[in-house]
Amino acid sequence: MQEQAFFHEGERVGVLTTQPLGRVLDYRAPEGGCHLGAYVEVPLGPRRVLGVIWGSGAGDFDSAKLRPVNRVLDVAPMRDEMRQFLSKSADYTLTPLPAMLRLATRVSGLSDPVSMRKVLRAGDAMPDRMTDARQRVLSVVDEYGGLAFTSKELADLAGVTTSVIKGLIKQGALREEEAPRDLPYPKLDPNLPSKTLTEDQAAAAQALGDAVAGGSYGTTLLKGVTGSGKTEVYLEAVAAALRAGRQALVLLPEIALTAEFLKRVEARFGATPAEWHSGATMTERRRVWRMVGQGKAQLVIGARSALFLPYQNLGLIIVDEEHDTSYKQDEGVCYNARDMAVLRAATCSAQVVLASATPSLETWANAEAGKYKRLDLKSRYGASVLPDMKAIDMRAEQLAPSTWISPTLKRAITARMERGEQSLLFLNRRGFAPVTICRACGGHVACDHCDSRMVEHRFMKRLMCHQCGATKPVPEACPTCGVEGKMAPVGPGIERLGEETAALFPEARIAVLSSDLFGSARALKARIEEIAAGEADIILGTQLVAKGHNFPLLTLVGVIDADLGLQGSDLRAAERTFQLMRQVAGRAGRADKPGEALMQTFQPEHPVIRAILSGDEEAFWRAEAAERQAAGVPPYGRMAGIVLSGPDLPAVMDLGMALSRNDMPLRAIGAQVFGPAPAPIARIRGRHRVRLLVKAAKGTALQDAISRWIKPARLKGDLRLSVDIDPQNFF
Repeated sequence: MQEQAFFHEGERVGVLTTQPLGRVLDYRAPEGGCHLGAYVEVPLGPRRVLGVIWGSGAGDFDSAKLRPVNRVLDVAPMRDEMRQFLSKSADYTLTPLPAMLRLATRVSGLSDPVSMRKVLRAGDAMPDRMTDARQRVLSVVDEYGGLAFTSKELADLAGVTTSVIKGLIKQGALREEEAPRDLPYPKLDPNLPSKTLTEDQAAAAQALGDAVAGGSYGTTLLKGVTGSGKTEVYLEAVAAALRAGRQALVLLPEIALTAEFLKRVEARFGATPAEWHSGATMTERRRVWRMVGQGKAQLVIGARSALFLPYQNLGLIIVDEEHDTSYKQDEGVCYNARDMAVLRAATCSAQVVLASATPSLETWANAEAGKYKRLDLKSRYGASVLPDMKAIDMRAEQLAPSTWISPTLKRAITARMERGEQSLLFLNRRGFAPVTICRACGGHVACDHCDSRMVEHRFMKRLMCHQCGATKPVPEACPTCGVEGKMAPVGPGIERLGEETAALFPEARIAVLSSDLFGSARALKARIEEIAAGEADIILGTQLVAKGHNFPLLTLVGVIDADLGLQGSDLRAAERTFQLMRQVAGRAGRADKPGEALMQTFQPEHPVIRAILSGDEEAFWRAEAAERQAAGVPPYGRMAGIVLSGPDLPAVMDLGMALSRNDMPLRAIGAQVFGPAPAPIARIRGRHRVRLLVKAAKGTALQDAISRWIKPARLKGDLRLSVDIDPQNFF
């Protein structure tokens, strides 16, 4: 039966609110009526909350007692396809529908009426007296480029009071303007000339463009070696979407990638698109949300949550570096943006392009099975060639104690510096040292709130827990035995590697790229631009340097510890190590000079290391697929993680044991339950964590069985239960 599209004043309507109530509530339509999908403000107890007209009311409540909708918001109504997407996402991830709606409305000022507002930009004058507070304000304005701020937003970002802002306005250091709250984004021109494409690129671009023009759903794996020009290919698919009058979304795994990418988009289409990520101001995020809903933002460049924007006519979704683990959200609503992109496209007849040099095994298997199309770019663009990859056998190297750069790697770096070329040293560990131990008793410094060792961050002069963010000073005396002067850092972090590099190469300009060392995403992006312009000789980086950056002068990549990801019980350990090593090696030699990648390893004979060095990626995927298939694990089986948590360990374990004993709904579909057992990180932020793992055959109705399994569970007091379908991490 067709849904009612409009509700007249006084008619019973069902409103889904963002509040954790678990069901749609009945109200009366307001004066003037309302459309299906309208964003509304409704009374809930003494409060007024945001909601969406989800359909007709249930009719199980006395209509005389129904309260009316307060008002309809002046924004475009939610489209049917978006309601379907949220409902299907909720069913797949076993997330309450109100929580999905919160994801889709996570923007401030949504209920504000359209009006003019006062915004602040950089002025022409400097203040007569510079204080620390004023300097912070001007630094924020400079850091965000030409973006406008409200007075409160700027004060919050700079950590000052609004009186500081007012003083800078009076002195002309800030300029106050009247501006519409939300302006449309400039039109992009898909017919501007593109770069000259190679034969492979042109064929791939044509195939993607034809698929987009067809107006139907489809998913394509765009697999190309690092530096093969995947971006130029899928920008032609964006052009095809724009010509068809449809919107496009490009998901990037790292905010720091957006600066260079935006320049490429502007060069191709003549204007800058909309940005949606944590580095954008809340004022700008509200503008993006509204303009996307009105169809006045043709292209959005964003993080994973950009999938939940209210697109009016979405025709294309690009998931760049689709293998990247940052696309998986592990807290709150647990979802994988790669999988949700496919679901979103299916609901609105759009095309999905999954782009990667090292695709996830799930995507590779879907392409092998014919579920996804596959396009390959087998050579680098222009004069650049793939780097020469070699292993450095650390068993044969002579290193001084507490040093990690081998003599072989040192010689290679020296040679690059003499030629005016850049080198990159990669170590996937933040901080100075991963462990601080007492040399008297062997005790280590642990977090007070988590079962996690604290990591020394020397630039902060503190220890930090990477689970909860708690910090404490480096102790003079051992917390365990009380002996003073025996605390010592053990193992290398990226900061410690920086000290060693500075000692070995005192004349070198060294840049350290780690998310801990930058106060904002824009500061990180600015530093990356400086490096790309040649303002560093040696770059030290953690995982974020492997994510698509282009440094033209970089010809050497040195991996300090290639064995780091090979240990442990994670079923994806081999896959992730292979992807990370191939990706970071791919930063070298992307211009006209040949590149080289040297991997320091104590296990040069390990199958994964051999596969990385040989470059036979298809053989690696086939071998990895065979192992997973034999074990019946994803992508050839299904898994779900259940994490129970609470302040009282016996209560958490009792709940886990009760679930384990009463597993009839799971056994009915042939699923197995493993656990309960303490999670690998058994306590975070003072909450004890117990984990159960569900394993089932591919094709089983796992979500329905889990729903019936956990429904009787009684979460008393502060007990919490979370479900992670298709878990990527097992912490």
